[in-house]
Amino acid sequence: MSWGTELWDQFDNLEKHTQWGIDILEKYIKFVKERTEIELSYAKQLRNLSKKYQPKKNSKEEEEYKYTSCKAFISTLNEMNDYAGQHEVISENMASQIIVDLARYVQELKQERKLNFHDGRKAQQHIESCWKQLESSKRRFERDCKEADRAQQYFEKMDADINVTKADVEKARQQAQIRHQMAEDSKADYSSILQKFNHEQHEYYHTHIPNIFQKIQEMEERRIVRIGDSMKTYAEVDRQVIPIIGKCLDGIVKAAESIDQKNDSQLVIEAYKSGFEPPGDIEFEDYSQPMKRTVSDNSLSNSRGEGKPDLKFGGKSKGKLWPFIKKNKPPPPPPASASPSAVPNGPQSPKQQKEPLSHRFNEFMTSKPKIHCFRSLKRGLSLKLGATPEDFSNLPPEQRRKKLQQKVDELNKEIQKEMDQRDAITKMKDVYLKNPQMGDPASLDHKLAEVSQNIEKLRLETQKFEAWLAEVEGRLPARSEQMRRQSGLYDSQNPPAVNNCAQDRESPDGSYTEEQSQESEVKVLATDFDDEFDDEEPLPAIGTCKALYTFEGQNEGTISVVEGETLYVIEEDKGDGWTRIRRNEDEEGYVPTSYVEVYLDKNAKGAKTYI
Repeated sequence: MSWGTELWDQFDNLEKHTQWGIDILEKYIKFVKERTEIELSYAKQLRNLSKKYQPKKNSKEEEEYKYTSCKAFISTLNEMNDYAGQHEVISENMASQIIVDLARYVQELKQERKLNFHDGRKAQQHIESCWKQLESSKRRFERDCKEADRAQQYFEKMDADINVTKADVEKARQQAQIRHQMAEDSKADYSSILQKFNHEQHEYYHTHIPNIFQKIQEMEERRIVRIGDSMKTYAEVDRQVIPIIGKCLDGIVKAAESIDQKNDSQLVIEAYKSGFEPPGDIEFEDYSQPMKRTVSDNSLSNSRGEGKPDLKFGGKSKGKLWPFIKKNKPPPPPPASASPSAVPNGPQSPKQQKEPLSHRFNEFMTSKPKIHCFRSLKRGLSLKLGATPEDFSNLPPEQRRKKLQQKVDELNKEIQKEMDQRDAITKMKDVYLKNPQMGDPASLDHKLAEVSQNIEKLRLETQKFEAWLAEVEGRLPARSEQMRRQSGLYDSQNPPAVNNCAQDRESPDGSYTEEQSQESEVKVLATDFDDEFDDEEPLPAIGTCKALYTFEGQNEGTISVVEGETLYVIEEDKGDGWTRIRRNEDEEGYVPTSYVEVYLDKNAKGAKTYI
């Protein structure tokens, strides 16, 4: 089956068909291009959708995402973001593997088709020229034959006429001979040209045209194979991302399976539990007898019951007086304590005699929160202490422990950095010793001694902070002298407020112990400090950075990054070799400055310009 033998006379139709094939290929390229645009648009819409439903920074909505169901929703949004990335991969692969490749092939195909049909038209023009030459020799032979016949007839006529002279007859005879010779020459020429034309025609229809059409056929078949391969690539590009898309969907299923309704219920308890016990029965007050009305021991004045309950408060649970008492504005959140007696806004109980129930309700309704005494304590501490002490003794125990631990980790990193530098210098010195032409080993002694001295200084500094850390960790479970010192400072600055708070430490049933008072005071102070630190606004981003290398942040205060990842810069390098970055609202920490490439925002406050 060959176009050269089967379609020898269909030159024009083959030309139209091959042009149609190129149009089909260009149409397929356009189809794939529009598909890539749809994939990009879909990926962009998915990313915008995921970003739209992410919790807003510094909002109440962000606090609500501590529940497992909300965390699962966040995981779903993150997986959808990755899902959108796979559609971007589809678009990129289709553009590079199909569109670019086929566009280049179309140009080559057009050039090859143009060359083949040019050769075909050239062969056609040659055979047409031979045909014209044959027709011309044929007409000349026919004309010469007719002229020779007329000359012969004229000679015979003159020869038969007796009145014509002999000279005229001889002249007519010579003319007839000339015409006959010309006819013979034309005949020979016509015969030669005819043989030549037949040969050219045979070559044209059996050699030239079949070869040209065969090339065109092979070109067309390659085009068909190429478009089929492109369709396979089209499907393969989709198939390649199916496993990753499956992992994204598995991540959504895993996030859904991680939802724990019991844990969410417990979080609700920790968030809203007041710590009070339900009021007991109210005893009957007999107004028929002229005796002083009393309040039963089991009434509202004895809300604690017989034993000391072991209550647990959430990190920022609201302090409430009673479930049925309404306030226009809730007081500041009370600190976590072991019993309701530690709630600074708790109801006061008389020490000598009990009051009527109606007076107690009036007292509840008109009582004002006294938690401001701890705010005054913090202000007083900050004013008196001024600059932050080296051992962070101005902070509550837990905050102090975190700061000391962070300082110890930083010092350990500096020690490791100096040790690495010392090892590098030692290796360089060994190289110099083996190859003196590379450098003088003695020139590194000063630098090596300087690094060793720095390591010793850092170790002494680390031991000092580790001692303070051990002291804090040893005192955290019990009452510490540091807490008493802070309490003394607090008493000296705000004596009236402390007296009010001391009254609040009394339990609802009137019982009071010094141990409970001190323990409650320590917990209120620490919790109030924690609240203030928790309420701080997050640092604004002053630029972005791109991770040049992968860093595994295993120590406290550091954050892990992956090579090529883009993050926000919230604090630039202060000269210690570390840069503070943020991935999202909940993930921030330090990374080595040499591991990232920083792009600071010129308009950001405190940002510097790097060239």
